[in-house]
Amino acid sequence: MFDTLSTRLQTALGDLGRRTRLDEETVTRATREIRLALLEADVDFEVVKQFVDGVRARALGQDVLKGLEPGQQVVKIVHEELTDLMGASDSQLVFGRPPTVILLCGLQGSGKTTAAAKLALFLRRQEHKTAGLVAADLQRPAAIDQLEQLGRQIQVPVYRTDTTDAVVAAREGLERATADRCDVVIVDTAGRLQIDETLMDELVRVRDAVKPLNVLLVLDAMTGQEAVAVARAFQERIAFDGIVLTKLDGDARGGAALSVKAVTGRPVKLASTGEKLDQLEVFHPDRMASRILGMGDVLTLIEKAEQAVERDEQEELERRMLAGQFTFDDFLASTRMLKKMGPLKGVMNMIPGMGSQLDGLDVDDAQMARVEAIVLSMTPHERSTPHLINGPRRRRIAAGSGTSIEDVNRLLQARKQMEKMMRSMGKGKMPALPPELAGGGARAKRGRR
Repeated sequence: MFDTLSTRLQTALGDLGRRTRLDEETVTRATREIRLALLEADVDFEVVKQFVDGVRARALGQDVLKGLEPGQQVVKIVHEELTDLMGASDSQLVFGRPPTVILLCGLQGSGKTTAAAKLALFLRRQEHKTAGLVAADLQRPAAIDQLEQLGRQIQVPVYRTDTTDAVVAAREGLERATADRCDVVIVDTAGRLQIDETLMDELVRVRDAVKPLNVLLVLDAMTGQEAVAVARAFQERIAFDGIVLTKLDGDARGGAALSVKAVTGRPVKLASTGEKLDQLEVFHPDRMASRILGMGDVLTLIEKAEQAVERDEQEELERRMLAGQFTFDDFLASTRMLKKMGPLKGVMNMIPGMGSQLDGLDVDDAQMARVEAIVLSMTPHERSTPHLINGPRRRRIAAGSGTSIEDVNRLLQARKQMEKMMRSMGKGKMPALPPELAGGGARAKRGRR
């Protein structure tokens, strides 16, 4: 979502690297580019104005560190201002005496029902809490059926009540979840295509009935400035505590994520980064600012890696790699760990400096799937002892995976180079990445015909 904004900001700030000093003309030129980049990203106009004024005042003020180069000075200021814009610090959910009630509200189509299921799974994995889902969306056809289907997928109970009154559905659902000793009860409420008095009145009555400790507004990040207007309206009537941004993996301009905190005063607490039910994460303003400026996000990368693989498996894989042992079984283990961490391009963007190198490249997850198909077409003996794979075996593997012998040969050569690189690293050397692996699953767009 932030790719275009990230590229524009990095270009604007990169031009400062050739300057020997900061003067008013240089800062004015840079802030003009920053302003244009933010407006193109659909950030609220008033927010842009305040942001740019803050960057300009600090860049020309006394709080610039003398030990930094001009480009570094402004990047540091922009990073800090972006972090403040999105919330300065992480905002956590509040938990009290069980059951903690979380009320989700938002417009129809914002992904509220899916967000409810994602949140239940997130709380079980991250907070070790048992959650129950209360179906109080009685307006949208099949909304309750959808919630029950999602509940079955993640093995979370869904409490539905045969009634036309949302307040009754919410109250009775809460009572049953409390009887079942759920730590957290998530109430999925009705939405509308647009804000109206009927919607707001119903939400107020449901809120008063279940007395939630957290009221979360679910916003579609792809709706841009419309999301900001929606947030304003809900804040006036419901006074929500925080925001859940959905579809942050989309290709819209991302202005909502940068605007809602400044406009409503309420932080973004959680963000949905994909369609899968496990793709919900805490929103870290400082980490998001680092990603936007191309600095990567090592902390999130580490967290995703720890969640994707058991510690003993990770240690065993590291031991084998450093010993120069890299079989196709090791390859399968590492690629499956990567797949659990999310789309390949998203993972690579978290590596500092990698984002700019991906510009102009098509990071193809399907290519990884084809490579995995080749490996799975090998016998267990062939995977553990790759040097045994001769001509006839290569033809059989290519036929079994639906690829060509050349594809198999490239993979065998890449594995050999990787093993050689691992052996060198085990001896304390850091060789250059071989050409066969330099692109990974990425292929240059300009190189295709």
